[in-house]
Amino acid sequence: MVSKRISAAYLALWISSCAVTLAEDVYMTRAFQLMSETPLIDGHNDLPWQLRKQFNNVLDEADLDTLETTHTNIPKIKKGRLGAQFWSAYVPCETQYKDAVRQTLEQIDVIHRMCEKYPETFMFATSSQDIIEAFNMNKTASLIGVEGGHSLDSSLGTLRTMYQLGVRYLTLTHSCNTPWADNWLVDTGSEPSQHDGLSPFGKQVIVEMNRLGMLIDLAHVTVAVMNQNNTGGIVMVNFYNDYVTCSKTATISDVADHFDHIKKVAGAGIVGFGGDYDGVTRLPEGLEDVSKVPKVVAELLRRGWTDEEVKAALGNNLLRVLSEAEKVRDSLKGKSPDDVPIPYDEVKNSCRTSYGYRSAGTVHSLSTLVLFLTLALLKLTSFASTEKSSVTSNALAKVMTSESIFKEHYAENREDGKGRKDDMVEKVATVILELHQGGSGHANTTCCQHQAKATTSDGEMGEEQKKENKHQQGEAS
Repeated sequence: MVSKRISAAYLALWISSCAVTLAEDVYMTRAFQLMSETPLIDGHNDLPWQLRKQFNNVLDEADLDTLETTHTNIPKIKKGRLGAQFWSAYVPCETQYKDAVRQTLEQIDVIHRMCEKYPETFMFATSSQDIIEAFNMNKTASLIGVEGGHSLDSSLGTLRTMYQLGVRYLTLTHSCNTPWADNWLVDTGSEPSQHDGLSPFGKQVIVEMNRLGMLIDLAHVTVAVMNQNNTGGIVMVNFYNDYVTCSKTATISDVADHFDHIKKVAGAGIVGFGGDYDGVTRLPEGLEDVSKVPKVVAELLRRGWTDEEVKAALGNNLLRVLSEAEKVRDSLKGKSPDDVPIPYDEVKNSCRTSYGYRSAGTVHSLSTLVLFLTLALLKLTSFASTEKSSVTSNALAKVMTSESIFKEHYAENREDGKGRKDDMVEKVATVILELHQGGSGHANTTCCQHQAKATTSDGEMGEEQKKENKHQQGEAS
C-alpha cells in the first residue's frame, strides 16, 4: 500500500512536471510566432566595443560565425531571432578633449565593415523602412547609436557628419559631463552640476538632432536633462544585473518585473528591449547571451501580456518613435543647419584652436599670453630660489618685451576681429623657451599632457581611470 502511494506521488509529480513543461513550450511557441511577425529591435549592443578591445577592430581575426568570447555572434543572433540592432559606437570618457572623434569614427567604421563582411546576416539600416525591409529579407537590420556626447567634441558639424555616416541616435552623455550636458554622476553627488541639465549649446544640439531626425538617448544623463524633454519616447529595458536588482544576481522573472512596471506606469506602448549585451559584466540567469531573449517574450506571455502588447514591446514601439523622428525631419526640410558653434570659452580644452570663431582670436591670444607669462613667472621663482639672479633679470626683461610685442600686435588687430596672432605667439613662445632653457633653442611639449590618463595598449582603462571610476556600478556602457 505504501509503495503504491509513493508510486502515485511520483506519478503526480511527473504529470505536474510535464504540464509545466508543456505550458512553457506553448509560451515559447507563441513567442517565436510573434517574433516571426514583428521584428525584435534591441536598442543597445556593445559588440563593436568588444571587437576593439579583443581584436583592435581587425575583423579578419574575429570570426563572428564561431566567436565565443562575446555575448553576441551570428549563430546566437539567429537563435535569438534578432530582427534589428542598434550597434553602439562607444568610446570611453577618457577620450574627451583628446581623440574622441577619431575613436568614434573608427567604431562607426567597424560597424560598416561588419555589415559588409557578413551581408547574408546583416543589412545596414538608417530608417524605419530599412528595418522592415531587412526583416522581410530575414536579415538583422543594423543601425548605429553613438554612446556619449563627448564623441562630438562639442561640434554640430561632427554631429551632422555622423548622421551622414548612418548614426541614428546619440546618447547625450556617458559617465562624464560634456561642455553642454550633465551626466548621471551629478545625481549621485560625486560630480558637480555644470549646466543644470543642458546648457544653451546643449539645446542647440537637441534642435539640430530634431532637424536631422536623430533619436535622443537619455541613458546616463541627469534627471534635470530628462525633465527638459517635450515629447514622449520609449523606455528600453536593460538586462544588467546591477540595474535589474541592484545586486550581482538576477533572473528572467526580475527582468519581466521591469516590463510589467513600465507597462503599469506608462502603458505597453512605451516599453522596449535594450539588453546591453557585450557592454555589461553580469547578466540574469537564463539570459546569458542574445540567443536567450525569446525567453523574456515567453515570460511576458505567461504573465498575461496580449499579442499586441508583446508586438509593441518587440519592435513596434521603436518603429513608431523612429518614424515620428523621421516625420519631424521631413517637416523641417527647409530649415538651414545650425552653424553657430559652442562659445569658445565654454570648451575647457587648451588643445582647441580658435579656427571657426570670428571673435575668439584675440581672446585666445590673451589667454595664451596669460599662460605663457604664468609659466614664465613660475620659472622666475624657481630661478630666484637657486640664486640665478643674472639669468632671472635677463629673463624678466624678455618677458616684459614679449608683453610689449603682444600689446602692439593686439592693438593692430583688435578692430578687424580676425586675431592674427601666430607671429606674436611664436615670439612669446620663443622667449619662454629660452627662459625655460636658460638660453635659446627648442623644447618638445605634448598637447593635452595635463589631461593624459594611464591606459593599456588596447584602449582599456588603466589603473588611474579604474580608480576614478570605482564608484560606478560594473562596466556598463
